Amino acid sequence: MGDLTPPAQKVYDSLKRLGSTAEDKMKTADDIMKAASMGKGLVTNALQELLNKGYVKRVVRQKSAGYFVVK
Repeated sequence: MGDLTPPAQKVYDSLKRLGSTAEDKMKTADDIMKAASMGKGLVTNALQELLNKGYVKRVVRQKSAGYFVVK
């Protein structure tokens, strides 16, 4: 996974560490932000990069979107 920027790699590793590997275990951007110790803007940009490259999937829910790893 050398094609990811450092913030995206950190967010990806945080998602894996949180165990967010299936739709029933998905996490919000706030959960990821706390686990990665990064600002919300950086996390949002990193999630967008991961979405575009197909590493994570976004599921829209009532109040906030959830993310989980697919690769």
